[in-house]
Amino acid sequence: LGCPSPRSAVLAAEVLFVPTEVESDILRRVRTLLRELDGHHPACQCDRGMLRWTLHKKIDQNPSNSSVVLRVLVKELERAERGDFRHYIIPLLHTLMYTLIKAPCISDELWDRVYDSCKKLLTLPRPFCTIALDYAARLKIERAAPGALYQRMVISEQSLKSNLYPYQEKIFIFADPELLSEAICQALLSDTEAAQVAQSPRACMCYVIIHAMEAALGEGCASSGLKASLQDMPMVEVEHWFQQVVAAVESAGQEGSTEHSQHAARLEEIHQAVLSSLQAGNAAMGGLQGTPLPNPTISFHLWTEDEQLWKELGLFIRPGWQSCQPDCLGQELDTFGMQDIISGCECCQQSRFSVLSTDSGIERDLPLPAEESLSPCGTEPEHCRLHRKGGIKKKPSALESVAFLQAGCAGPGLKPPGKLQRSPGPALGPAAQLQRLHTARIVLLGDDRVLGRLARAYHSWRKRETRRAFLTPRLNLHFYYIPVVAEQPSTWVRDHPATSQEELCEVGTYLGRADPWYESNINSLCHMIPKLATM
Repeated sequence: LGCPSPRSAVLAAEVLFVPTEVESDILRRVRTLLRELDGHHPACQCDRGMLRWTLHKKIDQNPSNSSVVLRVLVKELERAERGDFRHYIIPLLHTLMYTLIKAPCISDELWDRVYDSCKKLLTLPRPFCTIALDYAARLKIERAAPGALYQRMVISEQSLKSNLYPYQEKIFIFADPELLSEAICQALLSDTEAAQVAQSPRACMCYVIIHAMEAALGEGCASSGLKASLQDMPMVEVEHWFQQVVAAVESAGQEGSTEHSQHAARLEEIHQAVLSSLQAGNAAMGGLQGTPLPNPTISFHLWTEDEQLWKELGLFIRPGWQSCQPDCLGQELDTFGMQDIISGCECCQQSRFSVLSTDSGIERDLPLPAEESLSPCGTEPEHCRLHRKGGIKKKPSALESVAFLQAGCAGPGLKPPGKLQRSPGPALGPAAQLQRLHTARIVLLGDDRVLGRLARAYHSWRKRETRRAFLTPRLNLHFYYIPVVAEQPSTWVRDHPATSQEELCEVGTYLGRADPWYESNINSLCHMIPKLATM
């Protein structure tokens, strides 16, 4: 055939490889999903945006397919990196990590391929290299402590108590009541409430225990026996073994401080201890079954008040307010209700610090030190005081400036730039030790008008935070936008006949032009969401 191009050689190698029936089916699904990014949508509009959901469901129904899905995704990622298919890379990376987190056990050869694929993407421009670097760091943690990513995701999304990983996440859905009918709102509310009832904290703890055992022990894990033993245990014992597993996984995930054999030996001890309550026949049941990934904590709200968003975020940060006195909390929070709670409740006053300064700013008003007042020249402090005048100011180099920015102004002791590490910084008092342990993911359902309401609410919130910073140092905010087009023209559209319903979703149209994945998976649902309640 002469001298074929590298791409044709790769395609020829893929043709020579004969996949299994399961791998062929998954490969067809993945490539169909990628073709949507090129504008090749299904003929039926109701099928748009559903391919990714069906792929996730296929993994949920049979967790043993995870390794097959990973091999297919890595192969497609390598093909996209070699060819001119960069718009495939980010969707493939996200799907790859989602599958990897849920996989019960992964071979070392597949681990190396996934990690090498992420490292190759570091030579690409942003945002590809940024996402690849973040995922490569997570892969190192998962390789050192199998099951760490699954464990951290469940702990944060379900708000499970853990001193070793105290982070919490929550999803807030704020919908425009003028666009969504009462039927679809009731369906969304009932679905979110049913999901929370089905997955109790006890069930989530059992999921974390079983998944950590399967990820570390592989085929040596008796999944069925673990599940049966944990179901018969009282809640106190389940929580005890949950804390033991979390401690073992987190200690192994700290920069790979523990060898894999030691980590597996520690989990094997916990594995045998949990199975000790079962009979010999039941304890012998084994085989990887996989554990489901629980749905995150979701709260659904109809956005009817301007201050509703800020109030919900405040209650998410301080759930302890629910245990305060009724007169302190009040039945209804007004515009400055949270500030009244902070100032009036004893359990919330610890975050306020005020220092009265008596410094005039004049050097001669400074008090004399004790050793200086006893010195022979104490009568002439003006002449004995050392002054530095006319010093040469050294201009910092570019490398020192970058190191200073990376240090985040953490303290006066600036370390030379080297390996980036997370350091706690100096002790500057309780106010300076606040960490952002909470992440709020705010999902907006509506058109451009709901984004305008968000802009006004965010501006009002930032003005309030300038007077007294409360949520800013404690909370990470992530915003997501799902455009929705009403089935019937709203009152605003009827009053403005020159404006069509599609023109009210210009932001979603712009995002769709910038991101093909957003266009094929999010924008394609804007006409379908009002019909979901009747489907």
